Amino acid sequence: MTLSRRWFVFLSLFCALVASLVLLPGLPGDFIVDDGSNIVDNPGIRLQSLHPAAVLDAAFSMQTGGITRTLPTLTFALDHYRGGLDPATFKTTNIVIHALTTFVLAWFLRDLMLVTGAPAARAQWMALVVALIWAVHPLQVSSVLYVVQRMQTLATLFVVLSMWTYIRARRAQIAGKSGRTGWMLAAMLWAVALGCKEDAVLLPLYLLALELTVLRFQAADPDLARKLRRGYQAAALLGVGLYLLVVVPYFWSWEHYPYRDFSSYERLLTQGRVLWLYIGQILLPLPSSMPFFYDWLAPSRGLLAPWTTLIAWLAIVGLLAAAWRLRHRRPLLALGILLFFAGHFVSSNVVNLELVFEHRNHFPLIGLLLAVGDLLALGAARFRRPGASMVVACVVLIALSSATALRARSWNSELAVGETATRLAPASARAWQTLCVAYYKLGGGGTSADNPYLEQAIDACNRGAAVAEDSVANLTNVMAFKAIQGSLTQSDWDRYLQRIDRTTMTPENSSRIWVLISMVRQGVQMDEAQLLEAIDRFHRRIPFKTTESSAIGYFILGHTQQPDRAYPYFAHAVNATVDPAVVARLLADLRALGYTDLAGDLETATARPQ
Repeated sequence: MTLSRRWFVFLSLFCALVASLVLLPGLPGDFIVDDGSNIVDNPGIRLQSLHPAAVLDAAFSMQTGGITRTLPTLTFALDHYRGGLDPATFKTTNIVIHALTTFVLAWFLRDLMLVTGAPAARAQWMALVVALIWAVHPLQVSSVLYVVQRMQTLATLFVVLSMWTYIRARRAQIAGKSGRTGWMLAAMLWAVALGCKEDAVLLPLYLLALELTVLRFQAADPDLARKLRRGYQAAALLGVGLYLLVVVPYFWSWEHYPYRDFSSYERLLTQGRVLWLYIGQILLPLPSSMPFFYDWLAPSRGLLAPWTTLIAWLAIVGLLAAAWRLRHRRPLLALGILLFFAGHFVSSNVVNLELVFEHRNHFPLIGLLLAVGDLLALGAARFRRPGASMVVACVVLIALSSATALRARSWNSELAVGETATRLAPASARAWQTLCVAYYKLGGGGTSADNPYLEQAIDACNRGAAVAEDSVANLTNVMAFKAIQGSLTQSDWDRYLQRIDRTTMTPENSSRIWVLISMVRQGVQMDEAQLLEAIDRFHRRIPFKTTESSAIGYFILGHTQQPDRAYPYFAHAVNATVDPAVVARLLADLRALGYTDLAGDLETATARPQ
């Protein structure tokens, strides 16, 4: 049955509503992991007024991901303005964005399928079903309820909007119209997407996949069709050249990346297994297979280490070859496969990123569902049982919605996230750290030894330290919480110092010393000599940055009885900076604090020829 425009609008809105409802069990929730640095501890988003200058200042404030993600940063600031640091306020905005994307996706998919020549009724219903399956897939829980991933979900929204306007412009050109307005609007929406997250740069690759499969560079004007083909050929050659001559040389490392335990080669090998992990989660979407934390996954060290690495890459090559061969016979199937892999081109490449994150599937999920939907539609057409197809679709939607609501419920507090993650991924250091910190916060946080959950926090972090020996994060929390209790022993220090010496200094590990420093600044008592030894060992493993070295120096002066130990850190700060004004300000500050001899020694050292 062909739907009228009004009915399609209504059903698209219904899909958006369902997309929202299945995620509501995740409210109110808590801020977790990177939400801390991007939101809770970020003064830039604390918008106090809607004055244009204040709004612009918030939008362009510094983020840990860079200053290019201006639109998500602005929305964080607006959420803070209307609700303070209330997690439910931020998560509700994320759910609204998810609902909007679902609505837009239904319309994009409808137009996409019409271009393939599908009957209007089939195009409408398949678009609605695929959009709704995408919206209620359990993988969406972490993309939507993990607040900071608004950067990803907003990027997806504007990428889909751009693709929709592009396909409408191309339909106009196929019909003999100019389509110029659609092209311009698509470019503008792409620019907005780039202001959300950098992987929106992949849009031209998505459009190339559209042209190779569905659109085929068609236009009523033969000259325009020829220009389209040549334009995409030139753009593809330019893209390949930039990738091989600029991107790969810039990021490639035969040795381990800084702060990582894998090289570029090992990362590429591992991504074959990771992509099949994603495919498995998409096709068999059991919440039990989605632990959120994946730091337990060991990198591939060779094509046969483990042997599944080779199998994974051979299967990927086979899928891509099948997509190429079927691009004319089954354009939607081919397009879906190409969109899935294109969507992972940045995150599964040579860039120094972590190996696995669920939110990386937010856009690629569209592609794989489109491919599966096309296969199922083919099967339904051959068996000619439309009623059975509708029943199967309803069963799948109900099952997915139930699984997503169940998983969302495990996100309604930081403690629930930690308990679920440690159950599903008991070898994950981050899962145990989340549970540990959740217990600590549940007891009120702070530095009171009366915290009733402190022992449970220590136990959780001890378990994390035991299962993940290449992580220092959990052990740092054990040290901090035992110091609060007053139960810190020499054996605890020995264990901690040994762990510092042998752990891989990832960004997470290398920053842990600041947890102990913060505790001491708040009045928690620790053995001064052991703490200074820990600081020295961190510095030997990964030298502190200029500002960090200065901060360490000031900490030693203000919170220990060994001011001479501050000199090496101030000297490192002075030698590491290229700005004379920074050195002058540091020397002036030290003199103002009464450390004239220390300032003089530093000044003498900087005056010597290097």
